[in-house]
Amino acid sequence: MLTIGQLAATAGVTVRTVRHYHHVGLLPEPDRDASGYRRYSAQAAVDLIRIRTLADAGVPLARIDALLHARPAEFAAAITEIDADLRRKIDQLTENRLRIAELAGGERLVLPPGVVALLDRMRDLGVSEQRIRLERDAWILMRALDPHLVPQRLREKNAAFNDPETLRLHLACDRSVGWDPRDPRLDRLIDELDAWEIEHERDGGQPAYLKLVVSRISEASPAWQRVVDTLTHRARLRAGRDSAGE
Repeated sequence: MLTIGQLAATAGVTVRTVRHYHHVGLLPEPDRDASGYRRYSAQAAVDLIRIRTLADAGVPLARIDALLHARPAEFAAAITEIDADLRRKIDQLTENRLRIAELAGGERLVLPPGVVALLDRMRDLGVSEQRIRLERDAWILMRALDPHLVPQRLREKNAAFNDPETLRLHLACDRSVGWDPRDPRLDRLIDELDAWEIEHERDGGQPAYLKLVVSRISEASPAWQRVVDTLTHRARLRAGRDSAGE
């Protein structure tokens, strides 16, 4: 006969685990003997080992009791079902591991290959990682809110980087991230960007994602916030004048 400590050691579990199995009804708790101790039989040790083996294999405790009392054919069928379920979980975990591994590339997890290629191209052109992160976030927002715009915007972005003047302004904005908002260089940059906006102004309303993108850019740099605010103000003034002239 075994004490609870000896029983636990035989099965390779803790005394606390044995008591938990008592509590959930998996392992009967024997009565106390004349000396006041609970004594366990060899059968209890065998049952506990079977419980531990099934639990370690991932079988839910709620199913173990039925398996312990199942006939051989029922037990085999249940084990086959449990094995299939474990295989499904393994496949899902394997897929999750692959997706987690893709996080090393960041944008590859959530963006289509064409956008990832554009971000890599920006790196090759000398754009900073901070600006690329903002660009990535803009694409994430666009894909969530205006997914139909992605192909067209991707073509426009690649075409823009083929233009030397557009690339120059993009890199100039990148360099201005740490400037004081009152820096006179920012005034010249705003004028150049405004002229570019006038030349490349497109018809149509603003896409749904744009407000969030502008907010995201403004959060990144006080200098960029001033650029955005000034350009937005000038665009509104032009729109007001155009409306008045109609």
